[in-house]
Amino acid sequence: MSTESPWTLDAKDCWEHLRSTTVGRLAVIVDDAPEIFPVNFTVEHSALVIRTGDGTKIDALRSHPRVAFEIDGVDEETAFSVVVKGDAKEITAPDDLRSTVSLDVSPLQPGTKNHFVRILAEEVTGRSFPVTDPTTWKSALSDVARAQHE
Repeated sequence: MSTESPWTLDAKDCWEHLRSTTVGRLAVIVDDAPEIFPVNFTVEHSALVIRTGDGTKIDALRSHPRVAFEIDGVDEETAFSVVVKGDAKEITAPDDLRSTVSLDVSPLQPGTKNHFVRILAEEVTGRSFPVTDPTTWKSALSDVARAQHE
């Protein structure tokens, strides 16, 4: 008997969702505390590739390569979330860099973004569920007048 929820996504569905979007959140360790950064990415086989500049993210990845990465999506009927856990490694070998540069990983912010990072997926999990009608959560307090912001 399976203990998985009927809303659990299998690996194939998780990868389809990952391939359907280009923006996610990268969780890294900075000064012994978790930090989360929005990043754009692309899928390369069973890995994710991001492009970044000098600074907090690349420094964190070099110190603590174990990361988590998440995407979410929602439409009128369904919501989903996919989490990838694995090790991040800067791509530095010339042959790897040449093939990586051809991937469509265009940073969202201006500036020099000369570091490519590959996240090797060791664990990929996801779930999907129907979106509940918002009126389900309506209560007697839903329409109570609220004080203006000060």
